[in-house]
Amino acid sequence: MTTTTEPHELNRRALAMLRAVAQGRAQLACSAEPDLYIDGVPCCDQFTAHLLTHAGLITPATGRFGELVPATLSPAGTAALSTPVAA
Repeated sequence: MTTTTEPHELNRRALAMLRAVAQGRAQLACSAEPDLYIDGVPCCDQFTAHLLTHAGLITPATGRFGELVPATLSPAGTAALSTPVAA
């Protein structure tokens, strides 16, 4: 099942996670449900991390199963960061 997340649906936490990826501070564990690590610490909201990866906003570099690899923004993730957030 594919989950889509439109940029206007992202909350402030999801946008903060995208900013950390853009700053090169994030890693993903290679798996079907990739866990996000920021500054070497597991992210407190893995549900949102899974949504961001399944929506194609962040992607892991190539690695072996279970390996931590750098996380990168997709073009859609970059676009989501440039979308203003409603108050």
